Amino acid sequence: MHVQDRHGRPVMSLRLSITGRCNVNCIYCHRDGMTSSRGELSAADIEKLCRVASDLGVGKIRLSGGEPLIRDDIVEIVERINKIGFRDISITTNGTLLEGYSTALREAGLDRVNVSFDTLNPETYRFITRKDYLERVKSGISSAVDVGLDPVKINMVILRGVNHHEVWDMFEFCREKGAVLQIIELLKTESCHDDAVERYHCDITPIEAELAERADRIRTRKFMQDRKKYYIDGGEIEVVRPMDNTRFCANCTRLRVTPDGKLKPCLLRNDNLVDTRDALRENDTDRLRELFFEAIRRRSPYYTP
Repeated sequence: MHVQDRHGRPVMSLRLSITGRCNVNCIYCHRDGMTSSRGELSAADIEKLCRVASDLGVGKIRLSGGEPLIRDDIVEIVERINKIGFRDISITTNGTLLEGYSTALREAGLDRVNVSFDTLNPETYRFITRKDYLERVKSGISSAVDVGLDPVKINMVILRGVNHHEVWDMFEFCREKGAVLQIIELLKTESCHDDAVERYHCDITPIEAELAERADRIRTRKFMQDRKKYYIDGGEIEVVRPMDNTRFCANCTRLRVTPDGKLKPCLLRNDNLVDTRDALRENDTDRLRELFFEAIRRRSPYYTP
């Protein structure tokens, strides 16, 4: 049984940003909607939060950052979470360290992985990330598929004038690798400056219209913000459109955690966070449970009809 917020939305998943650190510097980064924070939760504290979440009916855990694979204890974190008994554990990563971790993470209990990867063009990759890790990321994707992480999803943020014309090249790459492509609308948050959104935001309506025209089948994922998934010639493309999207908010089932241990009811807000650090320090499970309920009570759709 899932706990519901005041708007009747079940809380089915917990997304933990386990670090604010990253080894790339993408031009559009919104840092998972987080403002800067001091400190990172220990593996033991992450486990405590996940145990309370499980008791409240949460069945899915996603680890993100920053870049979660930067943490030296990332395998331990996955192992601790896996022992709780969630039906799905996943990570969102930039892929630069994935090849070296794929096997250990799979053995620790990781089910699947999302790789942020916006282009196959080396020059464009350097422009977006300010780094030269493209081939390393491609190797990481291959490794993740080979060890049985399933699905491997490629998160491609669509940037006007940068990579908006590369969707079908990326689709072919994903289809050949056995990965699923997710095209994502550039999101404006407190951590992604207005000028970046104004410069690079791309209306993906024409892209989605082409997907619909070419699709063999279309599926709507109700408990994943009402996203649409398009099945085309044996491949899959999912579309994520969070901006000004009332259906995205109305079907949100996720609660978030900041790197320093604050429960975050909404991706796009930082004015209603619930601090768990004292309860974690005192190992007060009952208090943690109360704080989860408080964060769920504060959940409200950012975009409303």
